[in-house]
Amino acid sequence: MSQNLYPPFCILLVDDEPAWLRSLSLTLERSAGITNILTCQDSREVKDIITSRNVGLILLDLTMPHVSGEDLLTMIAEQHPETTTIVISGMNQLETAVRCMRLGAFDYFVKTVEEDRLVGGVLRAIRMLELQRENHEMSSRVLTGSLRHPEAFAAIITANQAMHAIFSYVEAVAVSPQPLLITGESGVGKELLARATHLLSGCAGPLVAVNVAGLDDTVFADTLFGHLKGAFTGADHQRRGMIEEAADGTLFLDEIGDLSIPSQIKLLRLLQEGEYFPLGSDRPKRLKARIIVATHHDLAQKEADGRFRRDLFYRLRTHHVQVPPLRERKEDIPLLLDYFLGKVAHSLGKKKPTPPRELAQLLATYSFPGNVRELKAMIYDAVSVHRDHILSMDTFLRGIGQPDSSPVATAPEGNPFSCLERLPSFSEATELLVSEAITRAKGNQTIAARLLGISQPALSKRLKLAREQEE
Repeated sequence: MSQNLYPPFCILLVDDEPAWLRSLSLTLERSAGITNILTCQDSREVKDIITSRNVGLILLDLTMPHVSGEDLLTMIAEQHPETTTIVISGMNQLETAVRCMRLGAFDYFVKTVEEDRLVGGVLRAIRMLELQRENHEMSSRVLTGSLRHPEAFAAIITANQAMHAIFSYVEAVAVSPQPLLITGESGVGKELLARATHLLSGCAGPLVAVNVAGLDDTVFADTLFGHLKGAFTGADHQRRGMIEEAADGTLFLDEIGDLSIPSQIKLLRLLQEGEYFPLGSDRPKRLKARIIVATHHDLAQKEADGRFRRDLFYRLRTHHVQVPPLRERKEDIPLLLDYFLGKVAHSLGKKKPTPPRELAQLLATYSFPGNVRELKAMIYDAVSVHRDHILSMDTFLRGIGQPDSSPVATAPEGNPFSCLERLPSFSEATELLVSEAITRAKGNQTIAARLLGISQPALSKRLKLAREQEE
């Protein structure tokens, strides 16, 4: 966010009463954390200000000398339709309000209205503008298919199209103040995406990561909100919460799916109100950090089961990315293998070993339930015991174990023959199975034998017998 101002576009307050401008500015800053504010007492200057500054929202008085509010409203609607206008008038007249709405005003308030209603209307307008800009940004990314800041994703090694689409989405929503929900299995790299989002946000503050799994409600509140001295037994001194530590930056809450219901209520209130109370304090503090959350749980299912609040679920998934598991992006395995071999060898003070040519093919036959984290652990183990020039495959074979025995996805009840009208003979089925294994292993008999769950000599014997029968 540019210079830590909120929102990223200017809000222009136009009124010929300087006292009202000061009062409204303070109200918006104190009640909603809105700091990107310009004021204008001379309505004749409005046109030049809109042209020269990034004005997204105008709060406009109607009764002013020189150029009236209604004339300005007409000009803004005709020449700057991308700019939203809220009319704040001293007149409580229905006809005037209707006329302003017809001229293009987003909303109409009377100056004597309660502060909360006025601030709520301003926040609604800001949110609408943010969504419009985010949609435009995402549409632009989809059309161009390119990243403006690929360096932000340098830590994520991938050639997968779905991952690059996620990068484009993250780049588009990185500057949004709304929460980002990152879901995916354990080990897919959710924290790396959170770090990339923080880098792209332009926030001057730090990224503060908190794993909330296993935190009871009291510890969760103390961790996030902090406490005053004497707030509870043992609170010998004041402690800043993680929200305050992440001021002007990003607060990353990992394993959000493990939060208890009472803690979910506290998080929801924080997101809704934009403020919190340190334990033992009756004075609220403003939330000044972007919130990113991550989980390996299926939050939609947890919500349906009543284990996760629906209102919090929909609040968190304003922006959402689902990171695919490694088994769905196997083209990344050779890249990750090369990257981790170099990184692990360097950390161990060894020369980068040369992997066997068939190692990447072997790894591609494995489903990697632990995803990228599991692959990295395998490589670390292999390099740790490595001695010769060529990396041994023994560590990987032990890590992979037996071939995956999951049912065939397209076959009813896991039986690939149940949908066939005529069953193949035993020899036909064996020949087809061996042929498919050889194709998947790209001709490598060792890997094909592993896929079939037999030894390499046994496979060679079957292939030799098949050739003799053909002759």
